Amino acid sequence: MGLPSGGTIINFIVIGLFVVYMGQVAMTMYELFNPEACVPGKGTRCVTPHQKADSQFELRLYTSLSVSKTVREKDLMLAHREKQLDLTDDREISVNITLPLRTLNNGTLYAYVFLHPRGTSPFRDREVTVYQIAPLTKYTVPKAEAFNLLKEDDQQGNSTENEIPTAHWKSKLPIRVMQDPIPFHQQAIPNELYQLMRFTKNAEYLPILYVHELAQKSIELVPINSSIPEMTLNIVYSPISVGQLRLYVSLQHSMKMLQDFGFGEKDVEEVKSLFTDTGLYLLGLTVLVSMFHILFDFLAFKNEISYWKKRDTMVGLSIRTIVWRSISQIVIFLYLLDQDTSLLVLVPAGIGTVIEVWKVKKAFKLHISWSGWKPSVSFGTSTDSEKETQEFDKKAMKYLSYLLYPLCVAGAMYSLIYVPHKSWYSWLINSLVNGVYAFGFLFMLPQLFVNYKLKSVAHLPWRAFMYKAFNTFIDDMFAFIITMPTAHRLACFRDDFVFLIYLYQRWLYPVDKTRVNEYGMSYEEKPATIVSPQEEKTHKD
Repeated sequence: MGLPSGGTIINFIVIGLFVVYMGQVAMTMYELFNPEACVPGKGTRCVTPHQKADSQFELRLYTSLSVSKTVREKDLMLAHREKQLDLTDDREISVNITLPLRTLNNGTLYAYVFLHPRGTSPFRDREVTVYQIAPLTKYTVPKAEAFNLLKEDDQQGNSTENEIPTAHWKSKLPIRVMQDPIPFHQQAIPNELYQLMRFTKNAEYLPILYVHELAQKSIELVPINSSIPEMTLNIVYSPISVGQLRLYVSLQHSMKMLQDFGFGEKDVEEVKSLFTDTGLYLLGLTVLVSMFHILFDFLAFKNEISYWKKRDTMVGLSIRTIVWRSISQIVIFLYLLDQDTSLLVLVPAGIGTVIEVWKVKKAFKLHISWSGWKPSVSFGTSTDSEKETQEFDKKAMKYLSYLLYPLCVAGAMYSLIYVPHKSWYSWLINSLVNGVYAFGFLFMLPQLFVNYKLKSVAHLPWRAFMYKAFNTFIDDMFAFIITMPTAHRLACFRDDFVFLIYLYQRWLYPVDKTRVNEYGMSYEEKPATIVSPQEEKTHKD
Protein backbone atom coordinates (compact mmCIF):
# COMPACT_ATOMS: atom_id res chain seq x y z
CA MET A 1 0.00 0.00 0.00
CA GLY A 2 1.47 3.33 -1.08
CA LEU A 3 1.84 6.40 1.05
CA PRO A 4 -1.00 8.96 0.90
CA SER A 5 -0.47 11.97 -1.31
CA GLY A 6 0.48 15.38 0.02
CA GLY A 7 -3.01 16.73 -0.66
CA THR A 8 -4.60 13.90 1.35
CA ILE A 9 -2.26 14.56 4.27
CA ILE A 10 -3.14 18.26 4.20
CA ASN A 11 -6.86 17.38 4.20
CA PHE A 12 -6.43 15.14 7.25
CA ILE A 13 -4.44 17.82 9.08
CA VAL A 14 -7.00 20.55 8.34
CA ILE A 15 -9.96 18.37 9.31
CA GLY A 16 -8.14 17.27 12.49
CA LEU A 17 -7.43 20.86 13.49
CA PHE A 18 -11.04 21.69 12.72
CA VAL A 19 -12.32 18.94 15.06
CA VAL A 20 -9.94 20.05 17.84
CA TYR A 21 -11.04 23.67 17.41
CA MET A 22 -14.72 22.68 17.57
CA GLY A 23 -14.07 20.77 20.78
CA GLN A 24 -12.27 23.76 22.27
CA VAL A 25 -15.12 26.10 21.36
CA ALA A 26 -17.69 23.72 22.87
CA MET A 27 -15.70 23.46 26.11
CA THR A 28 -15.28 27.25 26.32
CA MET A 29 -18.99 27.85 25.76
CA TYR A 30 -19.89 25.29 28.44
CA GLU A 31 -17.59 26.97 30.98
CA LEU A 32 -19.03 30.40 30.12
CA PHE A 33 -22.60 29.32 30.81
CA ASN A 34 -21.84 27.04 33.75
CA PRO A 35 -19.42 28.79 36.14
CA GLU A 36 -18.42 26.93 39.29
CA ALA A 37 -20.64 27.89 42.23
CA CYS A 38 -19.14 28.40 45.65
CA VAL A 39 -20.35 26.06 48.42
CA PRO A 40 -19.96 27.65 51.88
CA GLY A 41 -17.85 25.54 54.19
CA LYS A 42 -14.81 25.49 56.37
CA GLY A 43 -12.08 27.63 54.86
CA THR A 44 -14.23 28.62 51.86
CA ARG A 45 -14.85 32.33 51.35
CA CYS A 46 -17.82 33.01 49.06
CA VAL A 47 -19.23 36.17 47.51
CA THR A 48 -23.03 35.98 47.55
CA PRO A 49 -25.61 38.17 45.78
CA HIS A 50 -27.08 41.08 47.77
CA GLN A 51 -30.28 40.90 45.74
CA LYS A 52 -33.17 39.00 47.34
CA ALA A 53 -36.13 37.35 45.66
CA ASP A 54 -38.57 40.03 46.87
CA SER A 55 -36.28 43.02 46.25
CA GLN A 56 -37.81 45.97 44.40
CA PHE A 57 -35.71 48.34 42.32
CA GLU A 58 -35.90 51.74 40.70
CA LEU A 59 -34.20 52.85 37.48
CA ARG A 60 -33.06 56.40 36.79
CA LEU A 61 -31.58 57.82 33.62
CA TYR A 62 -29.49 61.00 33.67
CA THR A 63 -27.65 62.79 30.87
CA SER A 64 -24.38 64.70 30.91
CA LEU A 65 -22.08 66.38 28.42
CA SER A 66 -18.98 64.61 29.74
CA VAL A 67 -17.75 61.61 31.69
CA SER A 68 -16.54 62.20 35.24
CA LYS A 69 -15.13 59.81 37.82
CA THR A 70 -16.89 61.78 40.54
CA VAL A 71 -20.63 61.51 40.06
CA ARG A 72 -22.54 64.47 41.50
CA GLU A 73 -26.24 65.09 41.11
CA LYS A 74 -25.76 68.75 40.23
CA ASP A 75 -23.69 67.81 37.16
CA LEU A 76 -26.43 65.57 35.75
CA MET A 77 -29.85 66.18 34.23
CA LEU A 78 -32.66 63.74 35.01
CA ALA A 79 -34.18 62.36 31.79
CA HIS A 80 -36.38 59.53 33.10
CA ARG A 81 -37.32 57.80 36.35
CA GLU A 82 -38.84 54.33 36.43
CA LYS A 83 -40.14 54.01 40.00
CA GLN A 84 -40.87 50.28 39.83
CA LEU A 85 -38.79 48.04 37.59
CA ASP A 86 -39.38 44.30 37.58
CA LEU A 87 -35.95 42.82 36.89
CA THR A 88 -37.43 39.54 35.63
CA ASP A 89 -39.59 40.98 32.83
CA ASP A 90 -38.72 42.55 29.49
CA ARG A 91 -39.67 46.18 29.11
CA GLU A 92 -39.35 48.95 26.53
CA ILE A 93 -39.69 52.63 27.42
CA SER A 94 -39.72 55.55 25.00
CA VAL A 95 -38.26 58.81 26.33
CA ASN A 96 -37.89 62.23 24.69
CA ILE A 97 -34.49 63.73 25.44
CA THR A 98 -33.90 67.48 25.14
CA LEU A 99 -30.42 67.99 23.68
CA PRO A 100 -28.13 70.67 25.12
CA LEU A 101 -26.90 73.40 22.80
CA ARG A 102 -23.38 71.97 22.75
CA THR A 103 -24.72 68.58 21.58
CA LEU A 104 -26.76 70.25 18.83
CA ASN A 105 -23.54 71.96 17.66
CA ASN A 106 -21.84 68.63 16.86
CA GLY A 107 -21.12 67.81 20.50
CA THR A 108 -21.43 64.69 22.66
CA LEU A 109 -23.90 63.43 25.25
CA TYR A 110 -23.65 60.60 27.76
CA ALA A 111 -26.20 58.53 29.64
CA TYR A 112 -25.82 57.72 33.34
CA VAL A 113 -27.97 54.70 34.22
CA PHE A 114 -28.62 54.14 37.95
CA LEU A 115 -30.20 51.05 39.53
CA HIS A 116 -31.01 51.16 43.26
CA PRO A 117 -33.60 49.77 45.72
CA ARG A 118 -36.92 51.57 45.93
CA GLY A 119 -37.07 54.24 48.60
CA THR A 120 -33.36 55.06 48.36
CA SER A 121 -31.41 57.79 46.60
CA PRO A 122 -28.68 56.95 44.08
CA PHE A 123 -26.51 59.75 45.45
CA ARG A 124 -27.11 59.46 49.21
CA ASP A 125 -27.27 55.66 49.37
CA ARG A 126 -24.27 54.85 47.20
CA GLU A 127 -23.52 51.58 49.00
CA VAL A 128 -26.59 49.89 47.44
CA THR A 129 -26.52 51.74 44.09
CA VAL A 130 -24.97 50.57 40.83
CA TYR A 131 -24.57 52.66 37.69
CA GLN A 132 -23.14 52.49 34.19
CA ILE A 133 -22.13 55.21 31.72
CA ALA A 134 -22.80 54.91 27.99
CA PRO A 135 -22.49 57.39 25.09
CA LEU A 136 -25.72 58.54 23.46
CA THR A 137 -23.94 60.08 20.47
CA LYS A 138 -21.43 58.78 17.97
CA TYR A 139 -19.27 60.50 15.40
CA THR A 140 -19.58 58.92 11.98
CA VAL A 141 -19.50 59.94 8.31
CA PRO A 142 -23.03 60.63 7.00
CA LYS A 143 -24.28 58.07 4.52
CA ALA A 144 -23.96 59.19 0.90
CA GLU A 145 -27.35 59.98 -0.61
CA ALA A 146 -28.38 58.50 -3.94
CA PHE A 147 -29.85 60.68 -6.70
CA ASN A 148 -31.17 60.41 -10.25
CA LEU A 149 -28.21 60.68 -12.61
CA LEU A 150 -30.33 62.18 -15.43
CA LYS A 151 -31.49 65.15 -13.34
CA GLU A 152 -28.82 67.83 -13.29
CA ASP A 153 -30.22 69.64 -10.26
CA ASP A 154 -29.96 66.56 -8.08
CA GLN A 155 -26.52 65.77 -9.41
CA GLN A 156 -25.16 69.22 -8.64
CA GLY A 157 -26.61 69.16 -5.16
CA ASN A 158 -24.97 65.82 -4.38
CA SER A 159 -21.81 66.03 -6.48
CA THR A 160 -19.55 66.28 -3.45
CA GLU A 161 -19.91 63.84 -0.62
CA ASN A 162 -19.48 65.03 2.93
CA GLU A 163 -16.76 62.85 4.43
CA ILE A 164 -16.46 64.80 7.70
CA PRO A 165 -17.73 62.77 10.71
CA THR A 166 -20.68 64.40 12.46
CA ALA A 167 -22.58 63.61 15.65
CA HIS A 168 -25.33 60.99 15.32
CA TRP A 169 -27.95 60.01 17.90
CA LYS A 170 -28.17 56.46 19.26
CA SER A 171 -31.90 55.86 19.22
CA LYS A 172 -31.74 52.72 21.39
CA LEU A 173 -30.29 52.13 24.87
CA PRO A 174 -30.24 48.39 25.71
CA ILE A 175 -29.98 47.70 29.48
CA ARG A 176 -29.40 44.29 31.05
CA VAL A 177 -29.28 42.96 34.65
CA MET A 178 -27.90 39.51 35.44
CA GLN A 179 -30.59 37.25 36.91
CA ASP A 180 -28.60 34.19 38.01
CA PRO A 181 -28.01 34.46 41.82
CA ILE A 182 -24.75 32.52 41.81
CA PRO A 183 -22.33 32.54 44.77
CA PHE A 184 -18.73 32.85 43.54
CA HIS A 185 -15.44 31.91 45.12
CA GLN A 186 -13.85 35.10 46.36
CA GLN A 187 -10.59 34.31 44.55
CA ALA A 188 -12.20 32.85 41.42
CA ILE A 189 -14.69 35.47 40.21
CA PRO A 190 -14.83 35.43 36.36
CA ASN A 191 -12.93 38.39 34.92
CA GLU A 192 -15.85 39.33 32.65
CA LEU A 193 -18.09 39.85 35.70
CA TYR A 194 -15.57 41.28 38.14
CA GLN A 195 -15.19 44.51 36.17
CA LEU A 196 -18.95 45.07 36.40
CA MET A 197 -19.37 44.16 40.07
CA ARG A 198 -19.83 46.46 43.08
CA PHE A 199 -19.60 45.04 46.58
CA THR A 200 -21.13 45.88 49.94
CA LYS A 201 -19.31 45.89 53.28
CA ASN A 202 -20.62 42.38 53.93
CA ALA A 203 -18.83 40.95 50.86
CA GLU A 204 -22.06 40.76 48.86
CA TYR A 205 -22.24 41.84 45.24
CA LEU A 206 -24.97 44.20 44.04
CA PRO A 207 -27.12 43.47 40.95
CA ILE A 208 -24.84 43.41 37.91
CA LEU A 209 -25.94 46.22 35.56
CA TYR A 210 -24.76 46.16 31.95
CA VAL A 211 -25.39 48.52 29.04
CA HIS A 212 -25.48 46.24 26.00
CA GLU A 213 -23.70 48.48 23.50
CA LEU A 214 -23.17 45.56 21.11
CA ALA A 215 -26.91 45.65 20.37
CA GLN A 216 -26.65 49.23 19.09
CA LYS A 217 -26.39 49.26 15.30
CA SER A 218 -25.11 51.88 12.91
CA ILE A 219 -28.28 51.56 10.86
CA GLU A 220 -30.21 52.90 13.87
CA LEU A 221 -28.10 56.06 14.14
CA VAL A 222 -29.97 59.31 13.46
CA PRO A 223 -28.10 62.46 12.30
CA ILE A 224 -28.43 65.27 14.85
CA ASN A 225 -30.05 68.34 13.33
CA SER A 226 -29.56 71.65 15.13
CA SER A 227 -33.13 72.62 14.24
CA ILE A 228 -34.56 69.60 16.14
CA PRO A 229 -33.68 70.04 19.85
CA GLU A 230 -35.48 66.90 21.03
CA MET A 231 -34.65 63.27 20.17
CA THR A 232 -36.41 60.01 21.03
CA LEU A 233 -34.57 57.36 23.05
CA ASN A 234 -35.91 53.82 23.37
CA ILE A 235 -34.82 52.19 26.62
CA VAL A 236 -34.92 48.43 26.07
CA TYR A 237 -34.60 46.40 29.27
CA SER A 238 -34.41 42.62 29.61
CA PRO A 239 -32.82 40.20 32.08
CA ILE A 240 -29.72 38.29 31.04
CA SER A 241 -28.14 35.01 32.09
CA VAL A 242 -24.61 34.75 33.43
CA GLY A 243 -23.44 32.92 30.30
CA GLN A 244 -24.82 35.50 27.89
CA LEU A 245 -23.40 38.34 29.98
CA ARG A 246 -19.92 36.81 30.03
CA LEU A 247 -20.14 36.11 26.29
CA TYR A 248 -21.13 39.70 25.42
CA VAL A 249 -18.45 41.23 27.65
CA SER A 250 -15.79 39.00 26.08
CA LEU A 251 -17.13 39.78 22.62
CA GLN A 252 -17.01 43.51 23.32
CA HIS A 253 -13.30 43.27 24.09
CA SER A 254 -12.77 41.17 20.95
CA MET A 255 -14.48 43.81 18.81
CA LYS A 256 -12.11 46.45 20.14
CA MET A 257 -9.17 44.21 19.25
CA LEU A 258 -10.51 43.74 15.70
CA GLN A 259 -10.71 47.51 15.28
CA ASP A 260 -7.13 47.82 16.56
CA PHE A 261 -6.07 45.29 13.92
CA GLY A 262 -7.53 47.49 11.17
CA PHE A 263 -11.01 46.03 10.66
CA GLY A 264 -13.57 48.62 9.60
CA GLU A 265 -16.60 49.54 11.66
CA LYS A 266 -18.96 47.83 9.23
CA ASP A 267 -17.00 44.58 9.38
CA VAL A 268 -17.04 44.61 13.18
CA GLU A 269 -20.75 45.33 13.21
CA GLU A 270 -21.45 42.33 10.98
CA VAL A 271 -19.69 40.10 13.48
CA LYS A 272 -21.66 41.68 16.33
CA SER A 273 -24.97 41.11 14.56
CA LEU A 274 -24.26 37.37 14.39
CA PHE A 275 -24.27 37.28 18.20
CA THR A 276 -26.84 39.92 19.11
CA ASP A 277 -29.56 39.44 16.48
CA THR A 278 -30.16 35.75 17.12
CA GLY A 279 -31.40 33.62 19.99
CA LEU A 280 -29.11 31.43 22.04
CA TYR A 281 -29.75 28.20 20.13
CA LEU A 282 -29.62 29.92 16.74
CA LEU A 283 -26.39 31.56 17.88
CA GLY A 284 -24.84 28.16 18.57
CA LEU A 285 -26.03 26.88 15.19
CA THR A 286 -24.61 29.98 13.50
CA VAL A 287 -21.19 29.49 15.10
CA LEU A 288 -21.17 25.81 14.10
CA VAL A 289 -22.25 26.53 10.53
CA SER A 290 -19.71 29.37 10.27
CA MET A 291 -16.87 27.00 11.11
CA PHE A 292 -18.08 24.47 8.52
CA HIS A 293 -18.33 27.29 5.96
CA ILE A 294 -14.68 28.22 6.55
CA LEU A 295 -13.64 24.56 6.30
CA PHE A 296 -15.50 23.97 3.04
CA ASP A 297 -14.19 27.23 1.60
CA PHE A 298 -10.62 26.12 2.26
CA LEU A 299 -11.15 22.60 0.89
CA ALA A 300 -12.95 23.92 -2.20
CA PHE A 301 -10.16 26.40 -2.99
CA LYS A 302 -7.48 23.78 -2.36
CA ASN A 303 -9.08 21.06 -4.51
CA GLU A 304 -9.95 23.45 -7.33
CA ILE A 305 -6.36 24.73 -7.47
CA SER A 306 -5.08 21.14 -7.41
CA TYR A 307 -7.50 20.15 -10.19
CA TRP A 308 -6.55 22.99 -12.52
CA LYS A 309 -2.86 22.69 -11.75
CA LYS A 310 -2.86 19.10 -13.06
CA ARG A 311 -5.24 19.80 -15.94
CA ASP A 312 -3.56 19.78 -19.37
CA THR A 313 -6.58 19.49 -21.64
CA MET A 314 -9.87 21.38 -22.02
CA VAL A 315 -11.81 18.42 -23.38
CA GLY A 316 -15.37 18.52 -22.04
CA LEU A 317 -15.02 21.95 -20.41
CA SER A 318 -16.71 25.10 -21.67
CA ILE A 319 -14.09 27.82 -22.17
CA ARG A 320 -16.78 30.49 -22.56
CA THR A 321 -18.29 29.50 -19.23
CA ILE A 322 -14.87 29.87 -17.60
CA VAL A 323 -14.32 33.29 -19.20
CA TRP A 324 -17.77 34.55 -18.27
CA ARG A 325 -17.42 33.26 -14.71
CA SER A 326 -14.16 35.15 -14.42
CA ILE A 327 -15.73 38.38 -15.70
CA SER A 328 -18.76 37.88 -13.46
CA GLN A 329 -16.58 37.29 -10.41
CA ILE A 330 -14.62 40.49 -11.08
CA VAL A 331 -17.86 42.49 -11.47
CA ILE A 332 -19.29 41.00 -8.28
CA PHE A 333 -16.11 41.79 -6.35
CA LEU A 334 -16.17 45.43 -7.51
CA TYR A 335 -19.86 45.64 -6.62
CA LEU A 336 -19.27 44.31 -3.12
CA LEU A 337 -16.50 46.88 -2.69
CA ASP A 338 -18.86 49.66 -3.83
CA GLN A 339 -21.52 48.51 -1.36
CA ASP A 340 -19.09 48.45 1.60
CA THR A 341 -19.85 44.78 2.16
CA SER A 342 -18.54 42.91 5.20
CA LEU A 343 -15.12 41.26 4.97
CA LEU A 344 -16.90 37.99 5.79
CA VAL A 345 -18.28 38.13 2.25
CA LEU A 346 -15.60 40.25 0.56
CA VAL A 347 -12.48 38.18 1.35
CA PRO A 348 -13.79 34.84 -0.07
CA ALA A 349 -15.08 36.75 -3.11
CA GLY A 350 -11.63 38.26 -3.65
CA ILE A 351 -9.89 34.89 -3.39
CA GLY A 352 -12.43 33.39 -5.79
CA THR A 353 -11.76 36.21 -8.27
CA VAL A 354 -8.02 35.47 -8.31
CA ILE A 355 -8.68 31.77 -8.87
CA GLU A 356 -11.12 32.43 -11.72
CA VAL A 357 -8.59 34.68 -13.51
CA TRP A 358 -5.93 31.99 -13.11
CA LYS A 359 -8.32 29.38 -14.58
CA VAL A 360 -8.73 31.56 -17.69
CA LYS A 361 -4.96 31.53 -18.10
CA LYS A 362 -4.95 27.73 -17.87
CA ALA A 363 -7.92 27.37 -20.26
CA PHE A 364 -6.20 29.34 -23.03
CA LYS A 365 -2.85 27.64 -22.30
CA LEU A 366 -1.35 31.06 -21.87
CA HIS A 367 2.41 31.23 -21.26
CA ILE A 368 4.22 34.43 -20.35
CA SER A 369 7.99 34.57 -20.64
CA TRP A 370 10.27 37.50 -19.89
CA SER A 371 13.25 38.70 -21.86
CA GLY A 372 14.68 41.29 -19.52
CA TRP A 373 11.80 43.73 -18.96
CA LYS A 374 9.95 42.71 -22.12
CA PRO A 375 7.14 40.11 -21.72
CA SER A 376 6.36 37.57 -24.41
CA VAL A 377 2.88 35.97 -24.58
CA SER A 378 2.14 32.70 -26.35
CA PHE A 379 -0.97 30.49 -26.61
CA GLY A 380 -1.07 26.70 -26.81
CA THR A 381 -2.71 24.73 -29.60
CA SER A 382 -6.03 22.86 -29.34
CA THR A 383 -6.48 19.17 -30.07
CA ASP A 384 -9.31 17.79 -32.21
CA SER A 385 -11.24 16.74 -29.10
CA GLU A 386 -10.90 20.22 -27.64
CA LYS A 387 -12.09 21.77 -30.90
CA GLU A 388 -15.17 19.53 -30.79
CA THR A 389 -15.93 20.75 -27.27
CA GLN A 390 -15.46 24.37 -28.39
CA GLU A 391 -18.00 23.87 -31.20
CA PHE A 392 -20.62 22.69 -28.69
CA ASP A 393 -19.68 25.61 -26.45
CA LYS A 394 -19.98 28.16 -29.28
CA LYS A 395 -23.36 26.83 -30.33
CA ALA A 396 -24.76 27.09 -26.79
CA MET A 397 -23.54 30.67 -26.29
CA LYS A 398 -24.95 31.72 -29.64
CA TYR A 399 -28.49 30.90 -28.58
CA LEU A 400 -28.02 32.36 -25.10
CA SER A 401 -26.75 35.69 -26.44
CA TYR A 402 -30.10 36.32 -28.17
CA LEU A 403 -31.73 36.40 -24.73
CA LEU A 404 -28.93 37.63 -22.48
CA TYR A 405 -27.73 40.86 -24.10
CA PRO A 406 -31.15 42.52 -24.67
CA LEU A 407 -32.17 41.76 -21.09
CA CYS A 408 -28.97 43.28 -19.66
CA VAL A 409 -29.29 46.45 -21.77
CA ALA A 410 -32.98 46.84 -20.89
CA GLY A 411 -32.22 46.40 -17.19
CA ALA A 412 -29.43 48.99 -17.29
CA MET A 413 -31.63 51.59 -19.01
CA TYR A 414 -34.47 51.02 -16.55
CA SER A 415 -32.05 51.47 -13.63
CA LEU A 416 -30.69 54.69 -15.13
CA ILE A 417 -34.13 56.24 -15.57
CA TYR A 418 -35.99 55.12 -12.45
CA VAL A 419 -33.43 54.11 -9.79
CA PRO A 420 -31.27 56.66 -7.89
CA HIS A 421 -27.52 56.06 -7.66
CA LYS A 422 -24.58 57.63 -5.82
CA SER A 423 -22.51 58.16 -9.02
CA TRP A 424 -22.13 57.05 -12.64
CA TYR A 425 -19.61 54.45 -11.49
CA SER A 426 -22.17 53.13 -9.02
CA TRP A 427 -24.77 52.88 -11.81
CA LEU A 428 -22.32 51.04 -14.09
CA ILE A 429 -21.33 48.53 -11.43
CA ASN A 430 -24.94 48.04 -10.32
CA SER A 431 -26.09 47.47 -13.91
CA LEU A 432 -23.33 44.97 -14.59
CA VAL A 433 -23.84 43.08 -11.37
CA ASN A 434 -27.63 43.00 -11.78
CA GLY A 435 -27.07 41.42 -15.18
CA VAL A 436 -24.68 38.92 -13.63
CA TYR A 437 -26.98 38.09 -10.74
CA ALA A 438 -30.23 38.00 -12.70
CA PHE A 439 -28.94 36.22 -15.81
CA GLY A 440 -25.59 34.92 -14.59
CA PHE A 441 -26.93 31.39 -14.28
CA LEU A 442 -27.21 31.44 -18.08
CA PHE A 443 -23.39 31.44 -18.19
CA MET A 444 -23.47 28.03 -16.53
CA LEU A 445 -25.79 26.56 -19.15
CA PRO A 446 -23.12 26.09 -21.88
CA GLN A 447 -21.36 23.63 -19.59
CA LEU A 448 -24.64 21.77 -19.13
CA PHE A 449 -25.03 21.71 -22.91
CA VAL A 450 -21.50 20.35 -23.36
CA ASN A 451 -22.24 17.64 -20.78
CA TYR A 452 -25.39 16.76 -22.71
CA LYS A 453 -23.57 16.50 -26.06
CA LEU A 454 -20.70 14.44 -24.63
CA LYS A 455 -23.05 12.37 -22.45
CA SER A 456 -20.48 12.62 -19.66
CA VAL A 457 -19.62 14.64 -16.54
CA ALA A 458 -16.33 12.86 -15.78
CA HIS A 459 -14.35 15.91 -16.89
CA LEU A 460 -15.74 18.13 -14.10
CA PRO A 461 -13.86 18.79 -10.80
CA TRP A 462 -16.47 17.03 -8.69
CA ARG A 463 -14.61 17.13 -5.39
CA ALA A 464 -14.21 20.91 -5.46
CA PHE A 465 -17.71 21.18 -6.90
CA MET A 466 -19.24 19.29 -3.98
CA TYR A 467 -17.48 21.49 -1.41
CA LYS A 468 -18.85 24.55 -3.21
CA ALA A 469 -22.30 22.98 -3.26
CA PHE A 470 -22.23 22.45 0.50
CA ASN A 471 -21.24 26.09 0.93
CA THR A 472 -24.08 27.13 -1.37
CA PHE A 473 -26.59 25.62 1.03
CA ILE A 474 -24.79 27.25 3.95
CA ASP A 475 -24.97 30.57 2.09
CA ASP A 476 -28.74 30.12 1.90
CA MET A 477 -28.85 30.33 5.68
CA PHE A 478 -26.30 33.14 5.91
CA ALA A 479 -28.34 35.12 3.39
CA PHE A 480 -30.78 35.83 6.22
CA ILE A 481 -28.12 36.45 8.90
CA ILE A 482 -25.24 38.46 7.33
CA THR A 483 -26.03 41.86 5.89
CA MET A 484 -25.44 41.82 2.13
CA PRO A 485 -26.95 43.37 -1.00
CA THR A 486 -30.33 41.92 -1.97
CA ALA A 487 -29.05 40.87 -5.41
CA HIS A 488 -26.21 38.88 -3.81
CA ARG A 489 -28.72 37.26 -1.43
CA LEU A 490 -30.96 36.12 -4.30
CA ALA A 491 -27.96 34.76 -6.21
CA CYS A 492 -27.33 32.27 -3.39
CA PHE A 493 -30.68 30.60 -4.12
CA ARG A 494 -30.10 30.75 -7.88
CA ASP A 495 -27.02 28.54 -7.54
CA ASP A 496 -29.09 25.82 -5.83
CA PHE A 497 -31.13 25.33 -9.00
CA VAL A 498 -28.05 24.91 -11.21
CA PHE A 499 -26.46 22.56 -8.70
CA LEU A 500 -29.49 20.25 -8.82
CA ILE A 501 -29.21 20.07 -12.62
CA TYR A 502 -25.54 19.08 -12.33
CA LEU A 503 -26.50 16.35 -9.87
CA TYR A 504 -29.15 15.08 -12.28
CA GLN A 505 -26.57 14.91 -15.07
CA ARG A 506 -24.17 13.04 -12.82
CA TRP A 507 -26.90 10.44 -12.19
CA LEU A 508 -27.91 10.38 -15.87
CA TYR A 509 -24.38 9.96 -17.25
CA PRO A 510 -22.50 7.38 -15.11
CA VAL A 511 -18.71 7.44 -15.20
CA ASP A 512 -17.24 5.60 -18.18
CA LYS A 513 -13.83 4.25 -17.13
CA THR A 514 -12.60 4.27 -20.73
CA ARG A 515 -13.34 8.00 -21.08
CA VAL A 516 -10.62 10.55 -20.44
CA ASN A 517 -11.00 11.99 -16.95
CA GLU A 518 -10.24 15.48 -15.64
CA TYR A 519 -6.48 14.83 -15.68
CA GLY A 520 -6.39 13.72 -19.33
CA MET A 521 -6.15 10.04 -18.38
CA SER A 522 -8.47 7.02 -18.52
CA TYR A 523 -8.89 4.26 -15.96
CA GLU A 524 -8.76 1.52 -18.59
CA GLU A 525 -6.15 2.31 -21.22
CA LYS A 526 -5.53 -0.16 -24.01
CA PRO A 527 -1.97 -1.47 -24.09
CA ALA A 528 0.14 -0.04 -26.84
CA THR A 529 0.96 -2.41 -29.73
CA ILE A 530 4.30 -2.20 -31.53
CA VAL A 531 3.78 -2.49 -35.28
CA SER A 532 6.67 -3.29 -37.60
CA PRO A 533 7.15 -1.31 -40.82
CA GLN A 534 6.26 -4.41 -42.92
CA GLU A 535 2.98 -4.92 -41.03
CA GLU A 536 2.18 -1.22 -41.36
CA LYS A 537 2.78 -1.38 -45.12
CA THR A 538 0.62 -4.51 -45.46
CA HIS A 539 -2.14 -2.83 -43.47
CA LYS A 540 -2.06 0.22 -45.73
CA ASP A 541 -2.26 -1.93 -48.83
